[in-house]
Amino acid sequence: MNKGSSIKILHIISGLRSGGAENILYSLCQHDKEYRHVIISLTEFQDGGMIHNNENVSVHKLNFSDRKTNLFELFKLYKHIRQIKPDIVQTWMIHADTIGGIVARLAGVKNIFWSVHYTNLVKGKSKKSTILLTKINAFLSNFIPKKIIYCAEKSREVQESLGFKKTKGVVVQNGYDVECFTQNTSLGSKFRNELDIHPEAFVIGHVGSYHPLKDQANLIEALTLLDQRGFNFYAVLAGVNLDNNNTSLVSLIKDKGLSNRVHLLGRRNDIPSIMNGIDLFILSSESEAFPNVLNEAMACGTPCVSTDVGDASLILGDTGWIVPSKDSESLYSSVIKAVQEKESNHRSWSQRSVACRQRIVQKFSLEKMVRKYKEVWINVKKHAV
Repeated sequence: MNKGSSIKILHIISGLRSGGAENILYSLCQHDKEYRHVIISLTEFQDGGMIHNNENVSVHKLNFSDRKTNLFELFKLYKHIRQIKPDIVQTWMIHADTIGGIVARLAGVKNIFWSVHYTNLVKGKSKKSTILLTKINAFLSNFIPKKIIYCAEKSREVQESLGFKKTKGVVVQNGYDVECFTQNTSLGSKFRNELDIHPEAFVIGHVGSYHPLKDQANLIEALTLLDQRGFNFYAVLAGVNLDNNNTSLVSLIKDKGLSNRVHLLGRRNDIPSIMNGIDLFILSSESEAFPNVLNEAMACGTPCVSTDVGDASLILGDTGWIVPSKDSESLYSSVIKAVQEKESNHRSWSQRSVACRQRIVQKFSLEKMVRKYKEVWINVKKHAV
């Protein structure tokens, strides 16, 4: 078996937009200086892509369509794999698991690993193609991957109940750059100044893409209850389509009388600034696997309220509040608890903030995640030799 930098890992991912799996792949490749990493994105980059060529990572892009599989692009993928001659192929996201896994096997690669970053499939909210591919992958899991790497225990539980090969599953929880996501009052103050928010105002934050499974309607309803019951606050929502061009969201906020309280920021590249500028982070999702944003908020010392989805309760521990999904009254009640603690018990709130960061540093470091990925890859490769 090759050792050190001669080991070549080929990552095949559905696309390189800003998202949870993409962020984890980016962190993994940037942090690991021992192996050589090559990335193939099945679709064109959006916003230029977040991963670029450097001395340890090379990036290739194909032009697969979301609606149809192009035979020419399949051949290009096959040709890339044959030319790269990877020791290991690691696929990311469901379309890449299917397409990348099959083509890699046809190209002669034996050590193929899937990475699963989703949990529930909800009829009417999950794409029909995603539901179909999940059923296909359940069958293919018997033959294609050597191991299936889940980012969360909940994700493993759900996929195995759908037929994924149980003996192949292993959980590697996501890790975070705690030097990038850290407590920084200067960043927080700058962020508030940008939005003209008073330093003493209570600010609620939410970061994520606009999607039915993220259930921003639940969040807006909880904010409405806060407003109706006389609490003074501001809220900032950042992420894909969480902007003023989203007419349905803007109309909902206006109808609820929250236009003067809610800021829609759209996609941002300064997430650490947002996390430092808010007092409380809210995850209102109906479904998640391992919600990265909770870790990012907590690493910045920001307490969280989250719906009971995926591994959210495992991430928060006793540092925050867990509520049932689709229950705006419970979400509201937990926010009130946070507001009251911050206003009446500064010492307890400060201790909670410290505990948030300590939990991420101790349990979900980037170094730990990289080490576990490499252990899975190399242990399987050793047995294959």
